[in-house]
Parts: sequence; structure tokens; C-alpha cells
Amino acid sequence: MTTSHRIRPVVKTRVVPIDADRAFNLFTERAEEWWPLTTHSIAGDDAVGIRFETGVGGVVVELTAGGGEHIWAEVTEWDPPHRFVLNWHPRINPTTASTLEVSFSAVDGGTEVTLEHYGWERFGAEAEELREGYDRGWEVVLGRLEDFLR
Repeated sequence: MTTSHRIRPVVKTRVVPIDADRAFNLFTERAEEWWPLTTHSIAGDDAVGIRFETGVGGVVVELTAGGGEHIWAEVTEWDPPHRFVLNWHPRINPTTASTLEVSFSAVDGGTEVTLEHYGWERFGAEAEELREGYDRGWEVVLGRLEDFLR
């Protein structure tokens, strides 16, 4: 496979002041406590929660005030508290998905959380624009995580 057409991944790294077990749990089972649902969801103001079903084959689901659900992703790899990988497609009627990999490593002062989002080539003509949107979007999402931990 040639890499000349590969679109660079979005990579974001943050150090959070908690251990890897707690960071992994906060990012997965407690995401609805800090995720900016109003701005980073399918339902917007009607979004009320996130259900993250753990383990390979689990799904990440946005919950709405009216009892609706939107599947954002499927878990393809699960290695707590070190990393997880998702088949990521938070859209109504998705036609394809990108890959989201989040890893957790112990460092002085807490845990380094590294988010790598790739597979943009799968989106054809809209790939670059979509990648740039997620590059900005992950800054907002991770900023909310940092704010939550302050």
C-alpha cells in the first residue's frame, strides 16, 4: 500500500492528574459527566447522556431526552487501562467510519492520554474537511475533560 495519499491522523495528547485506571474509566464509563454533549453530539440540546458499552463488540451510544439513541462507535479493541480502539461514526445514517484509538500511560504527575484519530481516506472527497473539523473538535472535547478534572 502506498502512503502518498494517506491523510495524516489527528493526534492529541494531554496529561491528566489521575492514575491510568481512573483516567480510562473517566474516558469510557463516565464520559457523560464531562463530554460537551450540547456542541459535540448528534442531537445537540436534546442529548442527555452517553452509554459506553465496554469490551470488544460494545457500542458507544448517545442518549436523547426523548428516549432515542444514536450509535457513535463500536469497540474493536479493549485493553483496560492501557487503550481502546473504536470504529467511529457519530452521524445519522453513517456510510463509513474512521478509527479512534485512545491510550493511557503513567507519567510523573498522572496519566498521559493520547488520542489518535485516523482512516480519513475512507471518506473520499470530504476527508480533508472532516479531518480538520475533528482536529478542532478534539481540542474542545479534551479541554472539557481537563476542566472537569480541575
